[in-house]
Amino acid sequence: MLNNAIVFLLETFLGLFALALLLRFYLQALRAPARNPLSAFLAALTDWIVAPARRVIPGLWGMDLSTLVLAWATEVVLLAAKFSLGGPEMGGAVGAAMIALLVLGAVEVIKLSVYILLVAVILQVVLSWVAPYSPAMPMLNSLTRPFLGPLQRRIPPVGNVDLSPIFLLVGCQLLLFLVAWVETALMRGMAS
Repeated sequence: MLNNAIVFLLETFLGLFALALLLRFYLQALRAPARNPLSAFLAALTDWIVAPARRVIPGLWGMDLSTLVLAWATEVVLLAAKFSLGGPEMGGAVGAAMIALLVLGAVEVIKLSVYILLVAVILQVVLSWVAPYSPAMPMLNSLTRPFLGPLQRRIPPVGNVDLSPIFLLVGCQLLLFLVAWVETALMRGMAS
């Protein structure tokens, strides 16, 4: 019972912290407008760990890799804590299990990234109907433009309705199925 409560608290706080780090990374990488309340909140929430990490982990092609690495490390710590507090038992090969844990952390980052994209697309679609000039729209456009742009060029509107978000959402769901399959395979590999 106590282990379940501890796992719940760790999943909540470390999961939200990994989400904050990933959002910060994507907003910076996709050059979202920096003058929005979400960017200020994410910077205030994560600066205590991102600023020192930038001294150790260099950026690459204008991307803040330290934030991405910290999100991955947070997911790895969360997974390790879950396994040690009553998750599936690791098999005899500790080295292979540790490598699988590191890869599973990367899979969790990918899954969280897909969920970020799903939510951004859904929010953008809803806001385009009810409040197209919302202050959140430039940030959402920055997050979704790299994915919706190519689809919008290939899929013509039907009756002035852009169907590209539907195709992107279906693609994200298919990607989540693939991620779940990889996750299950890694968990089986760790248990054996």
